[in-house]
Amino acid sequence: MTRITREDAIRAIGRANDTAIAEMIATGATADELAEAQAWIANDEPMLNAGKPLAQGRVLQLVDILSELKAEEEEDDGAA
Repeated sequence: MTRITREDAIRAIGRANDTAIAEMIATGATADELAEAQAWIANDEPMLNAGKPLAQGRVLQLVDILSELKAEEEEDDGAA
């Protein structure tokens, strides 16, 4: 399994944020784990309904990073 690359991280967050990219790469997560984290962020209800256990480990770390970025983005949109 391949670990997240800078390009994977940029695709995930939609913009270059060097700190977030470094944090994502530092988790040691794979591209599959990044995809799972993105699915949790997009909508956790289908994941729970499908019987998926709550995010753990590297996926949870990615969910936390992505959630923080989403909150910052929403905050910036609200200020504009």
